Amino acid sequence: MNLHPDLLPAKRPIPWRGVFELSLPTRFVCLSALAMTAVRLAVAGELPPYPRVNLATVYDVDPSWPRLPADVHLAAVPGIAVDHRDNVWIYTRTNPTVQVFAPDGRYLFGWRDDRPKAAAHFLRIDREGNVWMADVGLHVVRKLSSEGKPLLTLGTEGEAGEDPRHFNKPTDMAFAPNGDIFVSDGYGNSRVVHFDRRGRFIKAWGRLGTALGEFSNPHSIACDSKGRLYVADRNNVRVQVFNLNGRVLDVWQNVLVPWGIWISPKDDLWVCGSSPMSWRDDPKYPCAPLGCPPKDQLFMKFNREGRVLLHWTIPKGEDDHEKPGDLNWVHSIALDSRGNVYLGDIIGKRVQKFMPQH
Repeated sequence: MNLHPDLLPAKRPIPWRGVFELSLPTRFVCLSALAMTAVRLAVAGELPPYPRVNLATVYDVDPSWPRLPADVHLAAVPGIAVDHRDNVWIYTRTNPTVQVFAPDGRYLFGWRDDRPKAAAHFLRIDREGNVWMADVGLHVVRKLSSEGKPLLTLGTEGEAGEDPRHFNKPTDMAFAPNGDIFVSDGYGNSRVVHFDRRGRFIKAWGRLGTALGEFSNPHSIACDSKGRLYVADRNNVRVQVFNLNGRVLDVWQNVLVPWGIWISPKDDLWVCGSSPMSWRDDPKYPCAPLGCPPKDQLFMKFNREGRVLLHWTIPKGEDDHEKPGDLNWVHSIALDSRGNVYLGDIIGKRVQKFMPQH
């Protein structure tokens, strides 16, 4: 093969820009020769191996967690919390309604709630180790000691309303650095209610709508160490960020449909839910607050400014046919000190442990 004179000084490699300054026929000959040389080197094993480096954090499910005794069962699991010993507390729609598991999955103890209209939603553990539960059936938020002793009730049990003494299906609660309490009053009302640490009403804000500061199912709430409130405005497909006086600071729109929020001691925000989706009626779920099942399942990690630090998708399970590692209407999320992620399902009726593989 006779190459163009421009290519004859073989010991002088041609810069790529120089190649593209050649005429089209010469450029074709040059690139063909380079490609053939690369193929020969690859066949001869003279090219360096492809670097098999992957920086993604991968999560694997532990199919043996938890280990349920024969007389303990799970139903929908809307609430999860992890205490300072890494014990996992779940709030489920059966009895015992509160179940506590050791990090290795052993069942430790449970609390019953035999009131017929009780309906579990989110569960939190405050800085003093007290356990808080939002009950969407009885329209109350309850505070109990870690031994189960009742300490405080917000709202009026069995009565729905929208005033300082009533909620309408409250969904979640958060605690400010000064001990103030914030309740997302989400299914029947569309507001956030602010109490002092003793449970005295301070103010409420929000109404049904799509403008800033309005809500369509404020479904979960968390507060960071700086006093910023994060509200999962679920049906509006956004997280709204407020100061403690209810002023909007930021909005994270169209990133995910947020179902559950958990915040780490370092102020990383973990949110579970699904990819953004529009409202669609589904005859199979005529009373579903979202109108239809989520199209997929995921959880995400954000910093306090809303930057996405991690995004992990999980297969959407089919009703009554979920495999280990599938999720079906994921509702709640919490992490332990080792970075294990605990996720609770509504339709899947279980809690699962996802372990990071670095």
